[in-house]
Amino acid sequence: MNQKNFDYLKDQIKYTGFGEGLENQLKENMKRQAPEFTLKHQNTFGRDETTTALHFKKSPSSDMYFFNSYLVSLKKQDQTEKMNQSFYVEKNNNITLKEAFNLMQGRAVNKDLTNKEGQLYNAWVQLDFKNTDNNGNYKLKQFHQNYGFELEKALSKLPIKELGNEQDKSRLIESLQKGNRQSVTFTDNGTEQKRMIEANPQFKSITVYDGNAQRIRQDLTEKQSEKQTATQNKSQQLKLEANESDVTSVKAGKRKGLSVSQ
Repeated sequence: MNQKNFDYLKDQIKYTGFGEGLENQLKENMKRQAPEFTLKHQNTFGRDETTTALHFKKSPSSDMYFFNSYLVSLKKQDQTEKMNQSFYVEKNNNITLKEAFNLMQGRAVNKDLTNKEGQLYNAWVQLDFKNTDNNGNYKLKQFHQNYGFELEKALSKLPIKELGNEQDKSRLIESLQKGNRQSVTFTDNGTEQKRMIEANPQFKSITVYDGNAQRIRQDLTEKQSEKQTATQNKSQQLKLEANESDVTSVKAGKRKGLSVSQ
């Protein structure tokens, strides 16, 4: 067995999101020197379950093995049929298991990708459930940087409490970029409400859900934010007017005092 090859594959499996529990199976299969083999992995995300087959193939000219792809079978809690999707593994920019799960849920993931010329570029990727390839996999649609979706700008339209703290804001953005549906706090005139949000690059917006996982209309959430901003602006304006009034009163008092002394 090629030890360096084993160490590389072990790390590749780990950082693609499958942990360290497959190391012994990997080693045993590599020792057998079979032309190809498959490792099985199971996981749960909330009440949804994934069963994944990781595919490895041996080089025809050496003892090197390659982790080529993995097939995810997703069983959602409210559905009887399973959904299957293959994801291909590359040296860089792999889609992790959690990102694969998010994609299969219909959400978008932000990735740094490489084009045919080897140049890096950034894009949001999302499964196209209306189109499949020759192998029955859903195709990936991409929304590049020049498409016009700006995550921070879209978030700024909503009354999200976490945006007021740089650390919380950074964590929120990172989570959304991974395709997660993230819990946040909406504020409105001093009251707070828990909401769930996810990035929606195709429509250049943020999708918002209430506590019952029901989608909230985008225009309503933006109006709530506009109302809050207007209230804040009005409050700031009143403070400015009050300060100006105090300054005017002081100046008037000084002028009156000078007149009396004369």
